[in-house]
Amino acid sequence: MAAGRGDGRKVRVAVVGLGFGAEFIPIHQRHPHAELVAICQRSRDKLDQVGTQYGVERRYTSYADVLKDPDVDFVHINSPIPDHAPMSIAALEAGKHVMCTVPMATSVEDCKRIVELVEKTKLRYMMAETVVYAREFLFIKEMADRGELGRIQFLQASHQQDMDGWPDYWPGLPPMHYATHCVGPCLALERKDAEEVSCFGSGRIRDELVARYGSPFAIESAHVKLAHSDVVARIIRSLFDTARQYRESFDVYGSKKSFEWQLVEGEEPVLHTAKVPEPEIPKRVPVPDFARLLPEPIRCFTTGGVYDADEHQHLSFTQGGGHGGSHPHLVHEFVSALVEGRDPYPNARQSANWTCTGLLAHDSAMHGGVIRRLPEWTLSS
Repeated sequence: MAAGRGDGRKVRVAVVGLGFGAEFIPIHQRHPHAELVAICQRSRDKLDQVGTQYGVERRYTSYADVLKDPDVDFVHINSPIPDHAPMSIAALEAGKHVMCTVPMATSVEDCKRIVELVEKTKLRYMMAETVVYAREFLFIKEMADRGELGRIQFLQASHQQDMDGWPDYWPGLPPMHYATHCVGPCLALERKDAEEVSCFGSGRIRDELVARYGSPFAIESAHVKLAHSDVVARIIRSLFDTARQYRESFDVYGSKKSFEWQLVEGEEPVLHTAKVPEPEIPKRVPVPDFARLLPEPIRCFTTGGVYDADEHQHLSFTQGGGHGGSHPHLVHEFVSALVEGRDPYPNARQSANWTCTGLLAHDSAMHGGVIRRLPEWTLSS
């Protein structure tokens, strides 16, 4: 398929990986400019279970066969982290656009290869970073764009989660190797790139976890210098041996107003206003779902919906607004980019900048906090 469709036809997608990926199937099916043509999963039992549930006839256990299918315009990759780069590279080499869950890759070299392929092929690539399409981020982004925050003074984000018991590649994974949920919102608020990063490790995880990747730290905390800006962002990441409820958070400090993500799930975030009596400075604020930004058929996916099997050709299904209601926004952004012949946000270069910030942050931590500069090919001109 060319860089964009101008003939009014729908863009055709294959969803690859049906764990997390299955949540996106009904969104693709109901998007007015998309057509779900195939699904792919190594396990035949899982493949058939999901295919039957959603009424998808074309089912692949081989990713290579997906890439040979001429009816597939783009692949939506939801595979384990180590597979992201090789599967994205293979898709681009096969002439398919790519939407891939985070992170882009696990090495700077693979990030560069994807960026080079996108430049060479003129295909589209998007790392599907959920936080920059979550309702909380969209709320604060609109406030910032309207100037309500005043001058942005500082940004910070954290992603803390206990990954004990998770399979395969997770045990001992360096925290900053999966940092895009922190990096993304700090850079997306004003559409800036990361220019430099310095990171320190703190604490120590169990020896059996250290052995896998040689990464000893319980927590990695980094400061990121934004390009063409006087703002610095702090990001904090932990995966093991740290007591904390799951949290993906983003705080913005401005001269007029500041926004702090809810401390505990179920609470509302806090908005602080300058130059008012002290008791009136903080106020909890409800955050809307931003369904209004989406085509009507997929608005319900921001909060949840029940789908009738007869009407929609798949089993009744309740979709919670996963990851802050971001899932339909991610699909809409990429599908719209293909239809309109433009880059999605984040595009390949931006995705590489976000991913490499985490990779280089870990490298910095392993070398005592030395400053690492982001590669020039990840920076806008």
